[in-house]
Amino acid sequence: MRANRTTRRGSPLGRNYVALFTASTISNLGDGIGIIAYPWLASAVTRDPFLIALVAVVQRLPWLVFSLPAGVITDRTNRRTLMVGANAARAALTLVVAVGVLLRTDSLPGPELLDDAAITTDAVLYVLILTATLFLGIGEVLYDNAAQTLMPSIVDADQLEKANGRMWSAELVANTFIGPPLGALLLVGAFAVPFFVDAATFAIGAVLIALIPRSTTPPRPRDDATTSWRADLREGFGWLWRHDLLRTMAIVLGLMNMLDMMATSSFVLFGQEVLDTSATEFALLGTGGAIGGIVGGWTASRISRRFGSGTSLLFTFAAGAVTSIVIGLSSRWPVAWVMFAVMVLAGTLWNVITVSLRQTIIPDHLLGRVNSVYRFFAWGMLPIGAALGGLIVVVVASFASREWALRAPWIASGVGHVLLLAYAAPRLTTARLEAARTERNRPVAVDGESEQPVQSP
Repeated sequence: MRANRTTRRGSPLGRNYVALFTASTISNLGDGIGIIAYPWLASAVTRDPFLIALVAVVQRLPWLVFSLPAGVITDRTNRRTLMVGANAARAALTLVVAVGVLLRTDSLPGPELLDDAAITTDAVLYVLILTATLFLGIGEVLYDNAAQTLMPSIVDADQLEKANGRMWSAELVANTFIGPPLGALLLVGAFAVPFFVDAATFAIGAVLIALIPRSTTPPRPRDDATTSWRADLREGFGWLWRHDLLRTMAIVLGLMNMLDMMATSSFVLFGQEVLDTSATEFALLGTGGAIGGIVGGWTASRISRRFGSGTSLLFTFAAGAVTSIVIGLSSRWPVAWVMFAVMVLAGTLWNVITVSLRQTIIPDHLLGRVNSVYRFFAWGMLPIGAALGGLIVVVVASFASREWALRAPWIASGVGHVLLLAYAAPRLTTARLEAARTERNRPVAVDGESEQPVQSP
């Protein structure tokens, strides 16, 4: 689908792109505020490591149970309408959380007094947090799937790399540089304030997306509009599963994400009790990841050309092993800050290489579904990792100190990355990745038929 050239006034990429760019940046600012606000609120409601990890499980659960249907919805529905609805729903849900927190403020300790307060689990507020995070996660799945396939309809193909690069950089700055410190600053006022601001960012994002003309973002054409959901899912799943390299990448990424979430599911307690951080210092930890991501985004293509795409991917596993173990053994938050920078740099390198490969070889009309299947494997392991992280803390605490119980998930994650590196090394080679790129125009069998893949945006 070609971009609507009538919108190219006032910006080289067009007014529609400016609306999408601004909406995404503001929404990510709200997400950044939530990065500090939600775990800090959860730690004020309960100090039980498993209950806190359960919040992370519920937040990521939609990627396991809803990502496949979301892919079909994305390929059948107007992407702009879907994004507006998802953001509007997230605004309403976050507003409910804000009001709920405001009504129960008297039962909460001050945001900076968590270590000194005797906290009894607030069951009502805890259930509200769980329910809201579940439905916010569903909204995130729908929004992200739609957003990934919206860009080609408003930006010409030769401008996609430039458009995506600018947006990813802005999202990263808003999500990790500005959002978390702002969330910590807002917490100083009251627990409810960050949630009111977060709700406003979703609402503004919905309005900005609504400014994009609906006619520029129709659903993708279908050969058979009566095809069942099951058939659509089977087609997307079958295409990915028959592609040996993408199947391996999806499974390996899922395991890597599981290990990362296993380590970070109770990170708010690790940061407070082991690294001894305040709310502001905890928020600053995210800036290390932001710097690593920005550096990785600017240098990924050069690193891949210099060392080979396969070698660059394997660096991700090695970096995950080293950084996880160092963080697990550290007691100073500046050390963790540096490790997060390295960790996110490596993760960005992985994303640049693998996303570019997927955009090259996935057929355009299957983009929503194949991406959703890929994310089912890659992101669906997040709630499992979060549950494992909480379980490890509980089990280790039964025979060791609480400090070592909180360190244990990080060390286990580091060991897991070493094992994953050994598995991936012979399978994700530069030769295999380059072969997949050069064979992108070879006909691919889809449900018994020969199909000529197109260059996917």
